[in-house]
Amino acid sequence: MSNTPKLNKDDIDLFRNAIGPVRPIQQNKVVHSSNKPKPMPLQTRADERMVLFEMDSGALDPGTIETGDELHYKRPGIQNKYFQKLRRGQISIEAELDLHGMTVVEARNALSQFLTYIKARNKRCVRIIHGKGHGSRHGKPVLKNELNHWLQQRDDVLAFCSARPNDGGTGAIYVLIKRLT
Repeated sequence: MSNTPKLNKDDIDLFRNAIGPVRPIQQNKVVHSSNKPKPMPLQTRADERMVLFEMDSGALDPGTIETGDELHYKRPGIQNKYFQKLRRGQISIEAELDLHGMTVVEARNALSQFLTYIKARNKRCVRIIHGKGHGSRHGKPVLKNELNHWLQQRDDVLAFCSARPNDGGTGAIYVLIKRLT
């Protein structure tokens, strides 16, 4: 038994008048082009051109290169290639914590709360700004040294390193967090 409604002659005439004259199709096969264009990595090419331009233009400012007091740490098992991406700032920063002006106790509590928050949201990479210590009593980076020690003690921290100059240089670090399983 079919559920298709029966059409009367008036409905059929109304339909034919609405669509107008029709002609039969001579061919009912679609011909697909077999020559698809290859994908082009436009953004990669643009990045490479920019790097070459910067290298060629001599735009490197020696004052932006910071040496001697960088932090870097990676747990065994972290691939060198991935750690290099972290050091180059090529991993997207998903959150940030600024410890400027905090005491050691305040900074430790803020760090603990921040990392708990980050882990709960399964974030992978964060930046922590600790400052360079110019405002400290002895003019040395107190929070930076403490942060170096604290992060190495945490099992959820896979790696960290000083940030690139435009992200804070030796006054900030990128931290790679272990994903929840």
